[in-house]
Amino acid sequence: MKRVTQLGGFVFAVFIASALGAVFTQSWLDGGRFAFGQAASRQAAVADLSRAFTDVSARLRPSVVSIHSITEVMPEKRQRVRPDVPEEFRRFFDDDSLDFFFDQQPNRGYRQRGLGSGVIVDRQGYIVTNNHVVRNATQVQVTLDNGKTYDAKVVGSDAKTDLAVLKIEATGLRAAPLGDSDQVEVGEWVLAIGSPFEYAQTVTAGIVSAKGRSMRVLADVQGYEDFIQTDAAINPGNSGGPLINLRGEVIGINTAIASRSGGFNGLGFSIPSNMVRSIKDAIMRDGKVRRGQLGTQIGDLSEALAASFGYPSTNGALVSDVVPGSAAEKAGIKHDDIIVAFNGQKIKDVKQLRFAVAATTPGTRTQLQVFRDGKTVSLEVVLEQQSDQRTATNKPRESKRDREENVAADLGLVVEAISPDTAAQLGLRDNEKGVVVTEVQVNRLAARVGLQKGDVILSVGEIATPTPQAYKQATKALNQQRGIRIRMLRNGARLYLFLQDR
Repeated sequence: MKRVTQLGGFVFAVFIASALGAVFTQSWLDGGRFAFGQAASRQAAVADLSRAFTDVSARLRPSVVSIHSITEVMPEKRQRVRPDVPEEFRRFFDDDSLDFFFDQQPNRGYRQRGLGSGVIVDRQGYIVTNNHVVRNATQVQVTLDNGKTYDAKVVGSDAKTDLAVLKIEATGLRAAPLGDSDQVEVGEWVLAIGSPFEYAQTVTAGIVSAKGRSMRVLADVQGYEDFIQTDAAINPGNSGGPLINLRGEVIGINTAIASRSGGFNGLGFSIPSNMVRSIKDAIMRDGKVRRGQLGTQIGDLSEALAASFGYPSTNGALVSDVVPGSAAEKAGIKHDDIIVAFNGQKIKDVKQLRFAVAATTPGTRTQLQVFRDGKTVSLEVVLEQQSDQRTATNKPRESKRDREENVAADLGLVVEAISPDTAAQLGLRDNEKGVVVTEVQVNRLAARVGLQKGDVILSVGEIATPTPQAYKQATKALNQQRGIRIRMLRNGARLYLFLQDR
């Protein structure tokens, strides 16, 4: 009996082992099939991505062109000083002969050649590129992907966005579609096509690294920068070429790189396609870009500055000045207003409002909503034509004669009254009064927040400061713990500072 039991136990053990072995074997086989399935799936995904790259490249390369420009450069005239010529020589040489030898010599110019890229956006021969690729060019030639070269006409250009539109007379062209850059997402794959270092039809790949970038490369022309950043390789010669998503849509025009060496360092910047579309359409229609203008100086809001107006958000644009006679003044906009909506679109910051106004045709009636004295006010504004006037620079008053001053020890400022003679020099209007900062004490609150000598303080909080005494009373009347809002004039611009000792 005992032997039978042992045998039974042995048989049972063999059965269990066999069963477990079968299970483990099946699991291993299933796992192998699963792992193999995963690998196959990954390979298929990689193949699909590779095909997407090749398909998009094949589809878009015929729309990408190389651009060669020639600019005639004339150097500044050089003068040679004519020495005193003895009277004996003048008997033999007239003034023209002496000028030939001693005075102005004919200057020889030279040709400067430029290289860039572009993308065909209309089958009628319209091409978009960068303004800096064809700026001041006397001759522009476009080479297609099939090697054919055409003379191009510059239809129009826009320095504020660094865009230009060319036109060639050719048939059978393939236009690239413009996508919606607002739908671009950080991290998505993109391709750049262009002619870096004269290697035409070069394709590079990367991702969208960021959106809404500003490099201040257009600061000299008060330009509009809202770049898409990418790590797709962009080098000299890529300028004006397209940045493309994997749907085969142009989502940007490559325009700049951030580099210390002049070569690609992983940071390329492209003008968003929605901005390109607006500028391209305006140039094709009118030959130039016409932009709307409100006639205000505006600034972004900090939490403390917003709270000083009783405004419960930092969204919007704070009006620090209204230009006399402007569309804004005619519509009733005032300084201290916070613009919260433009034509039904909520405003997040200054850049958004500036772009929205500039993209609106002058003469258009627009609806504005402003936050004023704790409530929202609706206004109608007829936009005017944007001017190219620059802000005047006013030097601070240096004279200390007849000085009436006040040392605000709590802020670390010395201010003085402004005489009628110096008011215009400082940039004050007829109806404006204030006190001028003549000294900013080191390491005090005013210095830490950025007040400077020569700044004119127009108001503290809601209180105007026409005299040093009024300024002193205004600063004392406000709660220092909460902070002080100052409206000021600096180099012709009116702006706000919020003084808060943290």
